[in-house]
Amino acid sequence: MRKRLWGRPARLIVAAAALAGLAVLVAGTATARTTAAKANCGTVTLNEQAWTGSTANTYVAKYVLEKYLGCKVKVTDIAEIPVYQAMAQGKVDAVLEDWQHVAQYKQYATKQKSVVLEGSNGLTGHIGWFIPRYLLKKYPSFKTWKGLKGHESVFASPEAPQGMFLGGDPSYEQKDTQLIQALGLKLKHVTVGAETAEVARFSQLIAQKKPVIMYWWTPEYRNAEFDLVEVKLPARMKSCQDDGTVKAPLKDFRCAYSSYPLEKVFSSKFVKSGSPAVAVLKRFKWPSNSDQNLVSSWIAGEHMDAQKAAEKYVKSHMSAVNKWLGK
Repeated sequence: MRKRLWGRPARLIVAAAALAGLAVLVAGTATARTTAAKANCGTVTLNEQAWTGSTANTYVAKYVLEKYLGCKVKVTDIAEIPVYQAMAQGKVDAVLEDWQHVAQYKQYATKQKSVVLEGSNGLTGHIGWFIPRYLLKKYPSFKTWKGLKGHESVFASPEAPQGMFLGGDPSYEQKDTQLIQALGLKLKHVTVGAETAEVARFSQLIAQKKPVIMYWWTPEYRNAEFDLVEVKLPARMKSCQDDGTVKAPLKDFRCAYSSYPLEKVFSSKFVKSGSPAVAVLKRFKWPSNSDQNLVSSWIAGEHMDAQKAAEKYVKSHMSAVNKWLGK
């Protein structure tokens, strides 16, 4: 009796110990698999372009890849055109907002096949000429470019007494020098530098309720903040050019800028790498322009750290994030 009474608990203890050991083994294996899965992501290099919307894209994607895939994300800041060569060389894995650089698409995607176009990031981009609404109320004819003729001096500035057109960052795609000439306007194209310099210049003028006409775009959260309206330019035609660096007849620049889906572009090397980050970035897509504008406003408007702004967006928009993660 005694042996049987003592033997049963002993066997239970041994069994329990075995089960505990198995549980530890299973848990350890699961942890190892999770760690291995995360480790497989490796390093992903995203390029941040020189505008706030691109910062929003880059850091939201960075947060998601690091948080949910365990990737190590490196951020570069190469200009729009040179970044294609960087992708071709495998130095950059992805650009999450490209404004339709058709010449580069032909060279790197079609001919070299060193980069891959991965579809829209959910946004529609458009460049144009913008003025503050208070100016349109004072000069209703400024609704179209024709109404500017004869009134160019309204935009007079120290560097352009005849009338200043405030240009964008010199690294951006633009054709405003040619367009001004093609339209027969007496405005002088003036570039003050990067996006931050342009914003500083026009925000000061707007704060003083002074006239300003400028190169600007949408989506951009400051459009609502400054109550900007677009000046209507001539309709587009088949030969229309948007890139002032292209050699073309002057008449081909006499048209409005195009509107188009903003593209994601990956290096071919990254696409073939087998990294789980590839599938997530392929699915990365803003639900609407207002989503990107929201993150941009936190970063540039409220001066929130980009990583913290990304975390705030992700935590409050998990339905969108889960789609990127394939859940």
